[in-house]
Amino acid sequence: MKMLLEPILFSIVAGLFILLIPKRFRKVAEFFSLITSIYLFISAIRIFFVSPINAGYLYVDGLSRFIVLAIGLFGFLVTLYSMRFMSSYKDVSLYYTYIIWTIGASILAAISNNIILLLVSWGFLGFTLYGLINISGPKAASVSKKTFIIIGGSDSLMILGFGLIWLITKSLNLSDMKIDINTPLAFWAFLLIAIGAFAKAGAMPFHTWIPETAQEAPISVTAFLPASLDKLLGIYLLARLALNVFILNSFTYAILMIVGSITIIAAVMMALVQHDFKKLLGYHAVSQVGYMVLGIGTGNPIGIAGGLFHMLNHAIYKCCLFLSAGNVEYKTKTSELDNLGGLSKIMPITFFTTLVASCAISGIPPFNGFFSKWMIYQGLIEKGKSGGVLWIICLVAAMFGSGLTLASFIKLIHAIFLGTPSKDQRTKSREARNEVSWQMWIPAVILSALCIVFGIFAYKIPLRYFIVPALNTGLSFIGTWPSLKATLFLLIGLAIGVIIYFLGNFKGVRVSESYIGGEQIQEDMRLSGTEFYNTIEEIGLLKFIYKKAESGVFDIYEQGKSIVFGIGGFFQYLHNGILPTYLVWTLLGMIGLFLFFLR
Repeated sequence: MKMLLEPILFSIVAGLFILLIPKRFRKVAEFFSLITSIYLFISAIRIFFVSPINAGYLYVDGLSRFIVLAIGLFGFLVTLYSMRFMSSYKDVSLYYTYIIWTIGASILAAISNNIILLLVSWGFLGFTLYGLINISGPKAASVSKKTFIIIGGSDSLMILGFGLIWLITKSLNLSDMKIDINTPLAFWAFLLIAIGAFAKAGAMPFHTWIPETAQEAPISVTAFLPASLDKLLGIYLLARLALNVFILNSFTYAILMIVGSITIIAAVMMALVQHDFKKLLGYHAVSQVGYMVLGIGTGNPIGIAGGLFHMLNHAIYKCCLFLSAGNVEYKTKTSELDNLGGLSKIMPITFFTTLVASCAISGIPPFNGFFSKWMIYQGLIEKGKSGGVLWIICLVAAMFGSGLTLASFIKLIHAIFLGTPSKDQRTKSREARNEVSWQMWIPAVILSALCIVFGIFAYKIPLRYFIVPALNTGLSFIGTWPSLKATLFLLIGLAIGVIIYFLGNFKGVRVSESYIGGEQIQEDMRLSGTEFYNTIEEIGLLKFIYKKAESGVFDIYEQGKSIVFGIGGFFQYLHNGILPTYLVWTLLGMIGLFLFFLR
């Protein structure tokens, strides 16, 4: 019990201490924050290796252990990264305070067994998320408000759902519950709590805060919360409900599968046409949640294991992508794909980490994203044995979404690293011909290495030590994937390709200007890599859908705001300050009362 409470209490005290450090002692705040994050990471490792604990209010099992470990790892890496990335921000004490508090509250949420304790830590994370987004200043005010309303509103529904659970079980401890969802009250309890998990993780339709946060908040914040910790906690809660708290029926599983499939396709289609790489990554952070929800929605061990594994993999490669994108933004001072190009020679390490993470998120073997998606596909096929056609639709959606993901990351890699740089970018390239500092590239390298290791050694490491203990059951694979042999053959194929390339270039190559019909190449003829995808927005039905998406038709926040302001405007119209109008309403009210009592 003491070992569980120590990191939480220490994070509270350390955060307060950092907050009180004067601005002129910036280095002290940074160093103490780094030391604190290391301590919390070590504490997370200790929790991971303990035996299952049920101490009443706190609960540690196979599922919560690896969540805590991941929280500690991402907290340390983002803190290290921030020491250089946040150098342009004047007051960082508040930023590091929020980071440390977020780590502590996330650990508490992952090990909370008591409903009230879980809700307190969950709500506190909404407060730190709001504060971290606001670090960017006034330009992020509207985004932070939107985030707070979506998260806060869904949390209110989650509180109502937990209230229904207490009404059903008369217990506040999750480990004591096993609720059959065949009653309407139980179904609504699950659905209301699931809405809180969806909003936290970023599943549709509660997703719109994530792309806007990615665009406006410091990229270290996006890498830390929407990309990693929020995904871990949101999907953790959904998995906890499905595995331990409720006994779900086929209808509820179908809802999860439909939500997952829609999230995959709709979000990746939005990502495909983005020109700001931060917003592109934000939409992909939404799309990948669909795979996790879809895996859990299959209701069978291999599918749920795939969803949990994908949750972990996503946190790794998406955090890597955001940190790598932060390196690009830090060096170039822009996030517009149209203004970038040719950075592979200037930033080779960042190019490598981005390439690896892009392959992982696209499901290319032998990286970790391929393995978890492969498991989800198996879960869908296993689901098909029970009949119906929904599994076929979901399988097609998942595979099609993976193809579109690859297409959008081809665009990103080309536009940032391989394409022809713009005139401004060529000037900046001559001024800065070196990588970012080690504090910024080391976290990305560690995460990209995990993408490789967790893919090649998926059976030996993540499945064996993280996923299977979380399910507390064995896994039966429909097919086989010899990851080590496959990796060896892929490396041999790449080596042969490199050899052929060099053999064909012993005499050298001739470099000539691009031929465009005899005309001279002008600056406005440069292709950034984004133009090809612009045609997608002009395709019949897609054009209509994209226009509606841009106007906020599918944004639950914008639609909710329109309804609230509409009702407010109606009452404002009625209360116009004219006495005869009030007398008329008074008379109508009296007539209504008379009719009611005379009925």
